[in-house]
Amino acid sequence: MAEAFARLYGAGSVESFSAGSRPSGQINPRAVEAMSEIGYDLAAHHSKSIDSLPDIPFDYVITMGCGDECPLVPAARREDWDIPDPKRMSDQEFRQVRDLIGQRVKKLIDTL
Repeated sequence: MAEAFARLYGAGSVESFSAGSRPSGQINPRAVEAMSEIGYDLAAHHSKSIDSLPDIPFDYVITMGCGDECPLVPAARREDWDIPDPKRMSDQEFRQVRDLIGQRVKKLIDTL
């Protein structure tokens, strides 16, 4: 969802990549549904591993709640957003996490 928000809020000004340390191989259908509620088609995205990220210098790397287990991806700046994984949350809680991610991404892009 963070990559989708970066594409929405930073269209033409930022390039974003999203990847996981243990990707499932598919986008969570609930995330697809939650993003469609705000007009974004997440179905075109796919689940990616950190190993598939391009070998480029990143300006920012944002991790989400992985604490000490975060794999190292070199970047000029790093932030860990302590955002819970909504996978097993109610629909309302899932939407709240979606909105929190959207707010954090927008705030970051506004500071660039």
